Amino acid sequence: MDLTTFLIQCLNSLQYGLLLFLVASGLTLIFGIMGVINLAHGSFYMVGAYLAFSLAPVVGATIGGGFFATLLVGVVLAVLFGYFLEWAFFSFLYEREHLQQVLMTYGLILVFEELRSLLVGDDVHGVAPPDILNGSIALGDMMTYPVYRLFISGVCLALALGMYFVFTRTRLGMMIRAGSTNREMVQSLGIDIKFLYRVVFAAGVAIAVLAGMVAAPVSSVYPGMGSTVLIICFVVVVIGGIGSIRGALFASLLIGFVDTFGKVLLPSAAGVLVYVLMALILLWKPDGLFKAG
Repeated sequence: MDLTTFLIQCLNSLQYGLLLFLVASGLTLIFGIMGVINLAHGSFYMVGAYLAFSLAPVVGATIGGGFFATLLVGVVLAVLFGYFLEWAFFSFLYEREHLQQVLMTYGLILVFEELRSLLVGDDVHGVAPPDILNGSIALGDMMTYPVYRLFISGVCLALALGMYFVFTRTRLGMMIRAGSTNREMVQSLGIDIKFLYRVVFAAGVAIAVLAGMVAAPVSSVYPGMGSTVLIICFVVVVIGGIGSIRGALFASLLIGFVDTFGKVLLPSAAGVLVYVLMALILLWKPDGLFKAG
């Protein structure tokens, strides 16, 4: 492997890891902070990808917007959708057993898949990146790297810094961290924990939807795409530590590196390397790499 190829694979692993973090951070918020095992989280990623495909013509025809306007409209819809889901379904799960959470969220997967089939069909679709990001930069004399992949990395880094600031430097972040530790004490202090959890859930859904929207031009849009990303997201949460945003970021980057270079150096074993990594880390640190927070 020459230096240029190594550099490209490093960029690929960084982009994949950051995109994985974008999806997994929403799952970390919902699973780690609210204590709900949400198997439907991958479906939110799928919804985002299909929104990128289906909203672009509508947004362009109504408000004359392009890709970035589509992202904005999609995120706003995702926040409203997440707020509604928490009020209608997830608010009843906090005091229930994990088995009931699994059954209900698995039922939501089936509902989302059936709605996707009825509304959009079962074909594979492509989403074009915006013209401004449709070029490449030269890496050496023979290789180039897509600008859009760098854009994905930039979006993920910006959101990672934003989440870090919110959780560590704002009153809202303090209330969320306190609510994840002792819900009853937070309520006794006069904080509306129900509204707080609703905001957290809506944010988690919006992050997953945004991840699906920005990933659509590089991964295409196809049925069942949410199930694949859900499994790897749970691996991220387990490795990083349940409830830890910092752990989710570190674990995502680590998985991105192992998966990308595994496909290049050990293609026959690439499918299991991530799970071997998870097993080894759990043998070393059963609670994950970082504590919640």
